[in-house]
Amino acid sequence: MNGNNGGQVPIGECLVYMSGYLPGAAPEKSPILSPVSVRLPAAVHDGDSWKDVCGGGCGFAMAISENGKLITWGSSDDEGQSYVASGKHGGTPEPFHLPTEAPVVQASAGWAHCAIVTEGGEAFTWGWKECIPAKDFGGKQQKGSTEQVSTPSQGSNTTSGMTLQNENRKGGEESLKRRRVSTAKDETEGLISGEDFFATTPSLVSVGLGVRITSVATGGRHTLALSDIGQVWGWGYGGEGQLGLGSRIKMVSSPHLIPCIESLGSRKERSFILHQGAATTSTQVSRVPGQYIKAISCGGRHSAAITDTGGLITFGWGLYGQCGHGNTNDQLRPMAVSSVQNVRIESVAAGLWHTICISSDGKVFAFGGNQFGQLGTGTDHAETIPRLLDGQNLEGKHAKEVSCGARHSAVLAEDGQLLCWGWNKYGQLGLGDTIDRNIPTQVQLDGCRLRKVACGWWHTLLLADSPT
Repeated sequence: MNGNNGGQVPIGECLVYMSGYLPGAAPEKSPILSPVSVRLPAAVHDGDSWKDVCGGGCGFAMAISENGKLITWGSSDDEGQSYVASGKHGGTPEPFHLPTEAPVVQASAGWAHCAIVTEGGEAFTWGWKECIPAKDFGGKQQKGSTEQVSTPSQGSNTTSGMTLQNENRKGGEESLKRRRVSTAKDETEGLISGEDFFATTPSLVSVGLGVRITSVATGGRHTLALSDIGQVWGWGYGGEGQLGLGSRIKMVSSPHLIPCIESLGSRKERSFILHQGAATTSTQVSRVPGQYIKAISCGGRHSAAITDTGGLITFGWGLYGQCGHGNTNDQLRPMAVSSVQNVRIESVAAGLWHTICISSDGKVFAFGGNQFGQLGTGTDHAETIPRLLDGQNLEGKHAKEVSCGARHSAVLAEDGQLLCWGWNKYGQLGLGDTIDRNIPTQVQLDGCRLRKVACGWWHTLLLADSPT
C-alpha cells in the first residue's frame, strides 16, 4: 500500500519479478506462487527499461521505466474500479497516459486510487472521486471544503476503540471491525463504476504556490503528500484521524497542511513536540526531535511519518494497535511513538491493519494487527507498541527497506536477501505455496541481486539486477 522512490541504462540491466494475484496477468486467474519475470512489451522496451517498482492497488501493479513512464498492468474488466484505475491494462504492462510529459519519479496506489510525482515536483491523482481534490467550475481546486461529522472534546486527541466500533457499525463497516477474512471478489464487490464516483483523468494536485512535492503515499481512502521542505499535506477520508487534523473529518476535499511538528520554546532550544492524547481529560506531551518530515506512509486508515532525526510519528485508526501508542484508541493528531524515541527510525511501511519500521542499525520493529502473521512475531497476537523482531531468520541481517501489502510484509536486507511473511492466500509471499507465515521467511531468487521490494494488495513486485 506504499509507493517508493533515472539517464538511461542498457536494456535488461534491471528486471521486474512478481508473485501473488493479478487477475489480468495470472493464467486462468490462478495465483502466481513464486516470483516470475515481468517483461516490457517491444513497443515500450525499445530504448527503455525498468527503473522502479511501486507495488500497486487492489488487483493491479505499478512500476516506472527509465524514461519516466508510469507502467501499469494486471487488472481485468470484472474488477470494477481497479480495472479503470490501472488504465484498463490487463496482462501486458503498458504506459499509463498522463496529462504531462514530465518524467514520473515516484508513484503510489491505494485500493482504487493512484497518485504520482513528476520530476518537476508536481503531483497528479485519479481514481475514487472521494480521494481526488475537488475542483470548482473554473477547474481550480476548492479551498477548505470539508464535512465534519463529529469533533472530540477540546484537549483530547484520541477516541476509544469501543466508541469507534459502535460508530462504524452504524456506518455499515461491522465486517471489517470483526476481522472478517475477505476474498479478492469480496474486496472489489460493491465498487461502483461511472463518472459520478470515479475520475479516470489524472488531476493536478495544488498545495500552494511554489510548493514542490517529492513523494506521495496512498491509503485505503486517503492520500498524503510530502514537500521538498518537509511539510505533509493530506486529503480524502479522515473519519478515524488518518489526516491528522485533530477531529473526525469525514471528507477533506482539498489538500490541508498536517501539523506533524510544532515548535515550542526559544529558537535556540529548537525543541519540537507533539501532544499525546489520553482517554482521560489529562494531556501528556511526547517530544519529537527534528525540524521536518523526511518520509511518509499510509495504511488502510492510519498514517505514519519519520522526522529528519529519526522520530516516528503515527496517527489515525488504532483498533489493532497499528499506531503503536500502547492502546487501541484512534489517534486524531500526529503523535510520537514514545517506545522507540531512543531509536533512530529510517523507514516505515503501513498495511491495512499493521505497521513495520526499520531502524538506522537495520533492526525491524512491528506493531498492529496480526491475524495472518503479518507482524512476523511467531504468533497471531496483536502488538500495541513496536516489537523488535529478533528471530533466527533476521539474526545478523541488516534490513534496509520495508514494504507492506494489505496483510503481508516484506523486508529487503543489505545483502540482497528478501524476507516475507503474513497473509499468503494468493502466493504473494513468493514462497511457492499458499501457506501463511508468521515469521520472516527467505524468498529464493537465484542469480539476481534485489534492489527493491514493493507490495500491492494481493501481490509483491521485485526490482533486481539482471544475472551477470
